[in-house]
Amino acid sequence: MKLAPVLKMARMYSIIVFGLFLYSLSWTAFLLPHKITGGGVSGIGALIYYATGFPLGYTYFLINIGLILLAIKALGASFGVKTIFGVVAGSVLLSILQSYIHMPVVEDKFLSAIIGGILSGVGLGIIFTQGGSTGGTDIIAMIVNKYRNISPGRVILMCDVFIIGSSFFVLTELPPVKRIETIVYGYVAMAITAYAIDAVLSGSRQSVQMFIFSRQYSEIADSITSKINRGVTVIDGVGWYSKENQKVVITLVRKHEVSDIYKIIKEIDHNAFVSVANVMGVYGQGFERIRS
Repeated sequence: MKLAPVLKMARMYSIIVFGLFLYSLSWTAFLLPHKITGGGVSGIGALIYYATGFPLGYTYFLINIGLILLAIKALGASFGVKTIFGVVAGSVLLSILQSYIHMPVVEDKFLSAIIGGILSGVGLGIIFTQGGSTGGTDIIAMIVNKYRNISPGRVILMCDVFIIGSSFFVLTELPPVKRIETIVYGYVAMAITAYAIDAVLSGSRQSVQMFIFSRQYSEIADSITSKINRGVTVIDGVGWYSKENQKVVITLVRKHEVSDIYKIIKEIDHNAFVSVANVMGVYGQGFERIRS
């Protein structure tokens, strides 16, 4: 077995674990200590924890395993390995962190909701950039979408609104006004989580178009395709000042890959002329899928 694919896979799963750590930390250090309920299976687990004291990690694991089995039956056996890994690793991290964190890291409840929402969203965004998943309401949304013409986003939103609102009937030790206040904090955390997820995903998916003018165009094009694994197009051009024919290398890459392209160009031709521009969207192999 070649070492490079193994290292690439190890890096991918390490990043997923880091995202799961941030997600677990947001719950155990900021939301649970203040009895703030978020969305998803973690929100259901939080409600059960508030009512019975049953650890969040165990509930998270049991509910997700049930949903995964249901998804395999409804969606097929090819249902994601990364989802199963995310559920198991997330359950372990939630259980470990909850056993060590018993007091809120931040005393202010509203600030805890904000920080918890940010950490949760950034963690989930990191997981999604690697093609991972934490299961939960995502699975419910996929199953519903298969049989009903309802968008997954709408299903997830409805589930989260219902879960957070249900905390009014669970936190009975609090007066009604405090329960409503806690629900509002839950919706604040949910909104911030959604915004943070979008921010992380849009940053990781942002693409650029590069025009490279160089006499060593062939070496540069070969290096981009072999080292960066991106497609390259070489077109004919004319330098109007010099009236000389020249080749122009065009490539579309993710923004985080631009620095690698610069290194290649500098190694081959430090006199090359390069133009870089942000693009609104790139669809096709290696980028986004065209959705109807």
